[in-house]
Amino acid sequence: MRVHLGSDHAGFHLKKALVARLAELGHAPVDHGPVEYDPDDDYPPFVMAAAAAAAAEPDSLGIVIGGSGNGEVIAANKVDGVRAALVWSEQTATLARQHNDANVISVGARMHSLPEAVELVEIFLATPFSGEQRHLRRLRMISAYERSGEIPEPSPSSPAS
Repeated sequence: MRVHLGSDHAGFHLKKALVARLAELGHAPVDHGPVEYDPDDDYPPFVMAAAAAAAAEPDSLGIVIGGSGNGEVIAANKVDGVRAALVWSEQTATLARQHNDANVISVGARMHSLPEAVELVEIFLATPFSGEQRHLRRLRMISAYERSGEIPEPSPSSPAS
């Protein structure tokens, strides 16, 4: 599988390690930058490039990396067609794919050891979307909002807020 990666300076070393590990696993990693460490770089160009590439290529996935992963997930989610999730545990890595059909994850390089971060990425890449109707219904609601800007009506089984 092609995997698009982008980071900032805080995620630079983890991104390089992930590129090597993904190649070992038989994936095709694509590094969208930065190409060298710069402690003053800005993450949006690199993260958005990786997210846009993942969205444009439906059979691929994306990984964006920063210090906490928060800014990166926000930037990635601004790209049309991206469903990015901040991953911080094995369960969130699994559920990002299984329930939300996330096509991009964000990982905080300062939040995890290298082995932990690699494990989260491997879990994400190995987990398929469940395709369950309730998850499909929710994803359709989100997509409809993106197109129309109108808040969806709750489904009949959902309690009104």
